Amino acid sequence: MMIPPFLTPAVLVMLVVGGSAPSRGAERGPLALRQAFADAFLMGVALSTSQVNGTNDRAGVLAAQQFSAITPENDMKWEALNPLPGQYDFKAADAHVGFAARNNMNVIGHALIWHSQTPAWVFQGREGKPATRDELLNRMQAHIHAVVGRYKGKVIGWDVVNEALSDSGPDILRDSPWRRIIGDDFLDHAFRFAREADPQAELYYNDYGLEDERKRANGVKLLRGMLDRGVQLTAVGTQSHFQLDYPSLDAVEKTILDFSGLGIGVMVTELDVDVLPSRGTAGVADISRREMADKSLDPYTSGLPDGIQEKLRQRYTDLFGVYLRHRAAITRVTIWGLDDGQSWLNDFPIPGRTNHALLFDRALNPKPAFFAVLQKGQASRTRPPRR
Repeated sequence: MMIPPFLTPAVLVMLVVGGSAPSRGAERGPLALRQAFADAFLMGVALSTSQVNGTNDRAGVLAAQQFSAITPENDMKWEALNPLPGQYDFKAADAHVGFAARNNMNVIGHALIWHSQTPAWVFQGREGKPATRDELLNRMQAHIHAVVGRYKGKVIGWDVVNEALSDSGPDILRDSPWRRIIGDDFLDHAFRFAREADPQAELYYNDYGLEDERKRANGVKLLRGMLDRGVQLTAVGTQSHFQLDYPSLDAVEKTILDFSGLGIGVMVTELDVDVLPSRGTAGVADISRREMADKSLDPYTSGLPDGIQEKLRQRYTDLFGVYLRHRAAITRVTIWGLDDGQSWLNDFPIPGRTNHALLFDRALNPKPAFFAVLQKGQASRTRPPRR
């Protein structure tokens, strides 16, 4: 089937999953992700400023057609909202909220407390010394109250704390400024401040690599302790920055089971599939653009070969099979970017590469993976809806 250069609403209605035309009078299922998965979970996407403020209308129309939830990729992080003491800039964040309201979409706030993309002044005290515990707690509370309070009733839920778990070593928590200054209880305070600011909002803990056995076990221990202390926690977000062959589907499934066993929801918050080699290689981030002339590091600059395209399609198919099997626990699946050109993986861990990690290509054409996921969603509608 020829895929049109851009999916207008009229074209979407005419498209047939799998490429075969329906028989006369045959019932046509919903042909947008947000409809296909409506009985299972929210289908979300991370969007940039230009995709919601009218600068990139084609992308905005496509996002609104296909997805039921949006996450501002960068526009609600501390450095974007509050770059200097006492100075807030809500223009970009407001654009996301307005876009969602116009298109009947939910907004996910990302992220209130994180060790990255937080201005240095937040952790600084007087005379060049680090902030005191009380100073940092006061700043945390003021920031959360200002941001969550502004969007009370407009943002359905918040990534309250992002990436607090350590990747290795004996400690459960990473050695972040939040932990060094406040202590291990900084997460409890963050969640309580968020609950104060919006008693109705959903509150999430979000992290990557939870499919790793050590990190998953530590995550379960961390969240169980918070719940036992009375911290109100709605769901855990497993970011799910995956590769074509890692992690295993068994690890993905065990992650869902272990966290849902705590009695909280599970969200797939930042799903993409890296198709490029060398990710995670020691020192790879220091490779220069000249060295990148080696095509083994950036092999798909002219497009994705059919064989890799098929592997990507199968990977998304398998993942959504797992998600649908656990639809009772999963409340949202968010793709981390609308199209391949937007993907953060073009610059990680090597800047300037050409990745193909998402469901739409750089021209906003749907890829085989898109149709595979859509077909999965349509097939799931014949089953009882998630309770």
